[in-house]
Amino acid sequence: MVAAGWYHRDISQVVAEELLGKAGRDGSFLVRDSESVKGAYALCLLFQRHVYTYRILPDDEGLLSVQTIQGIQAKCFRTLPDLIAAYQHPNNGLVTPLRHPVHRARPDEDSDGEDARGWGHAVPCPGAPTHSRTHIPQQLHQRLQEQVHSSPASDFMGFMAEYLTHHMQLDLEALCHGHPQLRHLSTALATACRALHSEIDFTLAGLETLARVFDPPVSPRSPAREQGFLSSDPDLELLLGKLSTVNHLLSSLEKKVLKSLQEMVTRHNLALPSVAAAPPPAARPLAVQNFEVKVGKSQRAALTVDVESGTVTVTKRGSGSPEEVIPQDKILQLIKYQSVQSKVRLVCARENQKSQSRDFIFPSARKREAFCQLLQLMRIQHSKLDEPELISVYVGTWNMGSTPPPRSLASWLTSRGLGHTQDETTACIPHDIYVIGTQENSLGDREWVEFLCASLKTLMAIDYRVVALQCLWSIKMVVLVKPEHQRRISHVHTSSVKTGIANTLGNKGAVGVSFLFNGTSFGFVNCHLASGSEKTHRRNQNYSDILHSLALGDKRLGGFDLTLRFTHLFWFGDLNYRLDMDVQDILTHIVKKEFETLLAVDQLTLEREKNKVFLQFCEGEISFPPTYRYERGTRDTYMWQKSKPTGMRINVPSWCDRVLWKSHPETHVVCNSYGCTDDIVTSDHSPVFATFEVGVTSQFVPKEAPGSSPEALACIEWESIEVILKTTSRSKCYIEFHSYCLEEVQRSGENTSQNCDIPGFLKLGWSSKHLPVLNPILPDLEYLGDQHLLLSIKGVDSCESYGECCLALRSAIGATAQQFETFLFHRGEETGSVRGWMRVRVPRGRRGTRERLYEWISFEEEDAEPAAEAPKCPKPPPRRLRGRPRSLPEPAAGYTNPAYFIFEGIP
Repeated sequence: MVAAGWYHRDISQVVAEELLGKAGRDGSFLVRDSESVKGAYALCLLFQRHVYTYRILPDDEGLLSVQTIQGIQAKCFRTLPDLIAAYQHPNNGLVTPLRHPVHRARPDEDSDGEDARGWGHAVPCPGAPTHSRTHIPQQLHQRLQEQVHSSPASDFMGFMAEYLTHHMQLDLEALCHGHPQLRHLSTALATACRALHSEIDFTLAGLETLARVFDPPVSPRSPAREQGFLSSDPDLELLLGKLSTVNHLLSSLEKKVLKSLQEMVTRHNLALPSVAAAPPPAARPLAVQNFEVKVGKSQRAALTVDVESGTVTVTKRGSGSPEEVIPQDKILQLIKYQSVQSKVRLVCARENQKSQSRDFIFPSARKREAFCQLLQLMRIQHSKLDEPELISVYVGTWNMGSTPPPRSLASWLTSRGLGHTQDETTACIPHDIYVIGTQENSLGDREWVEFLCASLKTLMAIDYRVVALQCLWSIKMVVLVKPEHQRRISHVHTSSVKTGIANTLGNKGAVGVSFLFNGTSFGFVNCHLASGSEKTHRRNQNYSDILHSLALGDKRLGGFDLTLRFTHLFWFGDLNYRLDMDVQDILTHIVKKEFETLLAVDQLTLEREKNKVFLQFCEGEISFPPTYRYERGTRDTYMWQKSKPTGMRINVPSWCDRVLWKSHPETHVVCNSYGCTDDIVTSDHSPVFATFEVGVTSQFVPKEAPGSSPEALACIEWESIEVILKTTSRSKCYIEFHSYCLEEVQRSGENTSQNCDIPGFLKLGWSSKHLPVLNPILPDLEYLGDQHLLLSIKGVDSCESYGECCLALRSAIGATAQQFETFLFHRGEETGSVRGWMRVRVPRGRRGTRERLYEWISFEEEDAEPAAEAPKCPKPPPRRLRGRPRSLPEPAAGYTNPAYFIFEGIP
């Protein structure tokens, strides 16, 4: 199957339609991976200028079958080629037989244009001239010889020379045939690194001995672990395993020693006496509330919440006396399960310094929310803890040029230098979150994190906590938060994507981190894209690959565009987009600080205007000079010429290092600074910083206590929805509605109107009768004002998405329906538009204000994957109502394709 030319792997539906449209003949077809079902495929077939998509699904035994029209019996096949061969005959349920396979395009053979790193030469495809294949090893061998004279590792270089001379050709041919394992390189590296084994074994034995002093159980390294490595060269994998074990021991040893010392302090009563807490404020009396719950598999119980006295009482059914009375100060944490929305876990402190966890299942998610709200009211009244509504986020990016940093990073971490910087009086105010991305960072992971933490402690006198560290080769991202925010962080996810040679090398690529801060979701992506002025298309493709492959956020939102999964997404790094202007003209404009003229020829700006990359992202105003390519040791001179074996290379000064962001509509985010330093000169790039004021939300607490009056439901109603898709398909569609405020995913009926008269476009309509009325879990106005809906337009035949969008509920709250209009996106591309009329009805008694408080409720995902559970759409904070969301164009003229308003009858 891998060798079949008609199999296009994971291309998008849009790309598939473009390829079939270029083929132009009825019966043209290709197969791609399904986006809706893992392990399944999508058969795309062209007939009468329209593309029909059929799902190819595997059964329990791995047999493949096509979902065709009703009345045609499905046939099963062991392999995909067998299935394709069978459907080349008529009368099999397809609109036309499979006649003309559309083959994959050849890989891009351009070099990556690396600056003095030696990477980036694309691998020729099978059938390329022999001289072009042998030319690549010769070039690499020449570069290796240049390095030998300055490298002390002459023996190692000898092994590599042997590989380049005799074995690289074999790896090259294997890669061309779809086998990227590079077996011969692994063997060469294993041989060259063989002497490392004894040194690592010696170090590892010492570390394990020390670890056992503080942690007697099993050593991290065991024969079973060593036998588990699977590779073409076990020696190399064993070496990598040992290095991983050394890294694990070094990173965990300090924690083990610290824990041991803390236990010693507790055991011998060496702890200092605690300061007496201030008396709690007078609380507004609330009625005692009772909840029927299930404990374990079948045991029934009652939970009694007394906010005034600050207690939760657990009473088993049939028992007259309470089983347990839990004071509020003994409740350490309340964990709400995402996969089972009626389940909650109560974590309480015990007398023996240990905590106890108990799970309770409520009759519905709405009852669980009421219980949580009461406990939060109790918490705030008895503990006087405040919850932030706004936090400050620092984002920094720096290509370090493979050299160590200077002793001080003060100007970078305090946003001082050139551009839009903060006032001196506020520059040293610590931020709540620091996100620091680097490229070509030669420091070790632990060394770099410790250096950053020590720098911030010197500047801010705060011991910041590490939320996440994600690395891909020399691309690193560190996320740090204030200690008081550590408990507010949950659902931390990390991921990385390689976009180097054949997407298998990590010299280029991206790392990502996502998490929830209370009820607000954040995503951060640090990337290093292809270099070279002529590589604009390659950089665009890097962006698309990262967008498609980076696994961040809620798994159940995996079908949505990455840019829609988070309340706030920040994307930064060495994007490597250049200026399309003669270098002397660029230098003249820089001297005159004519940055607007330069931005007019900035490749990233131009590609964004063409909707090629970063659709609907924002960027702060650039009022600082290009951050690349400086002469190291100074910021007065750009070193734009570089001598290479192939000739003189020109690297024009450019804004390679950027920070962009995208937020849900009607949320609060303000860029307070965007600039670069002017005193950090160790690299040919200047560090870039951006700071943001970001709105966050927490658990909603209504003014009226839950259960004090008959429950009234809020509802989201639709008058109509109209969708215009960029597609040649004629498929019927339905709409899926996802939101944190819904108990489960909701689905519309099939579209009631359809128009495909305009080539390349499909217009769909839904009337109110075919759209569901949505009932949020809570009916309060302020709660609903924080909520968003994610919509996905899916084909009835393929169940695959044609486009997704995000709608804010805030502007639709009221007595009359409000019009909405926005773009549809899928895998980073604009795929259409959606508009309609919606109304959010709020009960009369639920229109009060909201209180924000300290967030001590966290979220948890169970191991079992839910079959049909609503994904969580994090709750953004409120902001002023606007007539139109910021992301929308003004009227139809803002659309990027004139076919949009052909449907409107505009000439």
